[in-house]
Amino acid sequence: MPHLHIIGICGTAMAGLAALALEKGWRVTGSDSGIYPPMSHFLRSLPVDLKETFSADNLDPKPDLVLVGNAVSRGNPELEAALIKDIPYRSGGQWLHEHVLEGRHPVVVTGTHGKTTTTSMIARLMHEAGWKPGFFIGGIPGDFGVGARFPQSPWVVVEGDEYDTAFFDKRPKFLHYHPKTLILHNLEFDHGDIYPDLEAIRVQFRLLLRLVPANGQIMANWDDAEVRDLTQGSRTPVVSYGLERDDCQYTARLHRPDGQHWSLWHNQKEVLQIHWQLLGRHNVRNGLAAAATCLHHQMDPQWIKQGLERFQGVARRLQERFVVNDIHVYDDFAHHPTAMATTIDGLKCKVGSATRVWVVIEPRSNTMRSRAHQDRLPAALSQADRVVLTRPAARGLSPNQLLDVDRVVDLLNAHQTGSEPIAKVVANGIEAQEYLTHHLKKGDHVIIMSNGGFDGIHERLHASLNQIHA
Repeated sequence: MPHLHIIGICGTAMAGLAALALEKGWRVTGSDSGIYPPMSHFLRSLPVDLKETFSADNLDPKPDLVLVGNAVSRGNPELEAALIKDIPYRSGGQWLHEHVLEGRHPVVVTGTHGKTTTTSMIARLMHEAGWKPGFFIGGIPGDFGVGARFPQSPWVVVEGDEYDTAFFDKRPKFLHYHPKTLILHNLEFDHGDIYPDLEAIRVQFRLLLRLVPANGQIMANWDDAEVRDLTQGSRTPVVSYGLERDDCQYTARLHRPDGQHWSLWHNQKEVLQIHWQLLGRHNVRNGLAAAATCLHHQMDPQWIKQGLERFQGVARRLQERFVVNDIHVYDDFAHHPTAMATTIDGLKCKVGSATRVWVVIEPRSNTMRSRAHQDRLPAALSQADRVVLTRPAARGLSPNQLLDVDRVVDLLNAHQTGSEPIAKVVANGIEAQEYLTHHLKKGDHVIIMSNGGFDGIHERLHASLNQIHA
């Protein structure tokens, strides 16, 4: 049995590769630091020898191959030992192509927002229809409980990340995936630590488009001007989709503002109606992209309707974690102003204007910690009734490069109508939990937004609210 060791195994992508390697018959070991749910729970459910510190000793006995996570840099003791010992190594993207994607039909979902949910939906629809797909998803879909599965057919659904691949390969991960069906869901500036501006991201997407064969498909979100521009002159057929449009092959028409009832139309004819539990126009667009992709590949509409209506969502995508005294607390991965705004809008449409929606944000990603979205945040958070922002960690940024949370809060509070401020700055998740404990009221809904562990805020808040309302 070949031995695969993964440095940085708790990243969502690398944990998924661990699962695929196990299915393929590898013995898997791995290491990481700063381990937190949901990936920690997922990895501990697998037969993986998991080390919670990086050490050269983790390469004893010597593995046959080392996978290097894209967050791992020179100076990491395991990486240095692997180089010194001349152990073969690969990036995750290269391994995925060589061992899973090559010779199959990769369906690759790309874009700044909605990749994880849309990929999960397509996997669910193909599973519902009996197509036995493989999948590789940067999260844990509720329908499967795992982020990756080895294919039992030609179909593989892959979340196509534009982030760089590894310390030795600075191309985007998605350039390794060679899609035959490519979903272009949206394109905005993100990953400011990798890309200096939006044009640098456009360049990488143009390279990706060159990899799609002429007998493949590009599914393009016609609501996004960047996507429309990218597809001009494509050598691959382009299939368009959008919300409430008459100039697309596939469109969705909303029957409720919260997005829980909508219909899908193909060439101006209604194909099916969806009644589901997901909220927001952004999720309708995700569902439309998934449904259009599967319809274009001749899936029976009954499987699409059934699969979408039974879709169980994805961990950390407006996932309700607990309810105490009619206070609803959600976990959400949103770390971009557009995603924040659409998530808040979906929940506000659902609960109504009379219900207070709190938003608690840890600016944790490299882009969110910077001032890249400084001017957009106040507008993105404007629908929230209360906002709590934590101070970002510097991690190499100078004070004038860090997100000015005080400025954001001042702009939000400038519009307050009552005596209580709309927004507040706290130091960290612990202070946020203490503030929430003493200010939340019965009936409030709280969205906690972070792409990290956030000082265990969910568990702390659950315990403190239970203590007060016991």
